[in-house]
Amino acid sequence: MADIFDVIADGTRREILQLLLSRSADGERGTSVSHIVHELGVSQPTVSKHLKVLREASLVSVREEGQHRYYSLSPAPLDEVDDWLVPFIVGDDDEDFAYPLTTPVLTDSAAHAAEVVGRAAASAKHAVTSAFKPFRDRPGR
Repeated sequence: MADIFDVIADGTRREILQLLLSRSADGERGTSVSHIVHELGVSQPTVSKHLKVLREASLVSVREEGQHRYYSLSPAPLDEVDDWLVPFIVGDDDEDFAYPLTTPVLTDSAAHAAEVVGRAAASAKHAVTSAFKPFRDRPGR
């Protein structure tokens, strides 16, 4: 399975997750691929490719009705991201910290910051993995 940070580093995948979150908040029980294509203005093959990655990371679930597929958000895997980020935004004096009850809409600068953090996390993971690769691949291990 792909690392969750690699999965959310892509802006299109984050847009899909945001759309699914919004639709679920509106009471929708799933969103069709054609609706995602229309809302994001990207091609159907591109959306399908990203949905496959999101499915493999367990971030979305799919419900089939006849020939139609409806995707819904499955946010549980994002707990790993949450666990990683919280220490950066909550200090020792923030013991009474509680999550907001509404889902914030990201401004352009916040979306850019999220993309930078996602890419940095993926890059750091790659650097650490690469640094330890010679030790993992030694004969006799």
